[in-house]
Amino acid sequence: MKRALIILLVVALVAGAGVAGYLYLRTDATNQGPKTVVVTTGTLVEKALAVGAITPRHQVAVKAKIAGTVARIFVEEGDSVSVGDRLLEVRPDPTPVEYAQAKRTLEMRSLTETQRHADLRRLQGLLDRGLAPQADVDRAREAAAQATLQRQMAEEELAILDRGRAVVAGRTVENIILSPVAGRVLDIAVDVGGPVVPLTSYQPGTELMQLADMAELRFRGTVDEIDVGKIRPGMGAQLKVGAFPDSHVTGVLERIALKSTQRDNATVFEVDIEKLQVPTGLALRAGYSANADIIVRRAEGVPVLPERALVFRGDTTFVRLPPRQPKGDAIERQVQTGMSDGIQVEVLGGVSLGDTVLDKETREIK
Repeated sequence: MKRALIILLVVALVAGAGVAGYLYLRTDATNQGPKTVVVTTGTLVEKALAVGAITPRHQVAVKAKIAGTVARIFVEEGDSVSVGDRLLEVRPDPTPVEYAQAKRTLEMRSLTETQRHADLRRLQGLLDRGLAPQADVDRAREAAAQATLQRQMAEEELAILDRGRAVVAGRTVENIILSPVAGRVLDIAVDVGGPVVPLTSYQPGTELMQLADMAELRFRGTVDEIDVGKIRPGMGAQLKVGAFPDSHVTGVLERIALKSTQRDNATVFEVDIEKLQVPTGLALRAGYSANADIIVRRAEGVPVLPERALVFRGDTTFVRLPPRQPKGDAIERQVQTGMSDGIQVEVLGGVSLGDTVLDKETREIK
């Protein structure tokens, strides 16, 4: 019995020594001292982010000058058109009351014209016999001319309601809508049979289709008020188009809005980036969402450190140097810093290229 207790005690001591040795070796293997980083050369780019989309520089909404319904559409979305090409035909569709009123108005003005010219002939005859003054004849001639113009106006109104075509003051008004610009058909907003409200001084009218010159595209977006003070026209920009995440489009900042707008409870300024340089084989389309990095500053081949290795205390910046003795304390040294890209910081003084500084201590979450 006594011998068995001795054997158990020896086994326990050996096992404990083994566990202690394992833990020591594990601690020694994992504790290789504090992590360090070296001052190296790098390239830093300070950017201002703009969020927006690709849009045509020139875009036109096509509208009609007469009311009715869409009779025919001569183009399709994506077609190229030139100035004067036929886009669609509007069929006049007046109400019965409108048509009857126009018809009766023409008849009444024709009767008035006939009467005014008869009065003019009668007064002219009296004038020839010396029985009427010249002033009466002049007034009668003016009334006859006005009656003729009113009859012509009534004819033109009826022609527009009836056929959709008329010549007004030497200018042809017709129901065939022609392209006002050269470009591509972006969108057709109506279909055959759809109603058309004309464009007048009192109403915007029905938008029939959108035309745009796709040869001149630009990026239009917004920049937060925090960054707008850093940018100016002429700065370069790199665009990341959502449809082509692996391709980059470059451009030049052309315009910064003078007045801010409110979007999602944030104050932003509208910007335009133009002169887009598109990689070969990449086709941009109107409406593509995109982000633009406006290059504010660039520094190449400068000494840099990871921003996490810096210690900020008030307005002063420090780095921690490795201790001179194995068990000594880290040494703090003040440094001067320059621009930052949010990950790395330019070091202007305090440490030199190749110097080693302590990295930020990290803790493993178990």
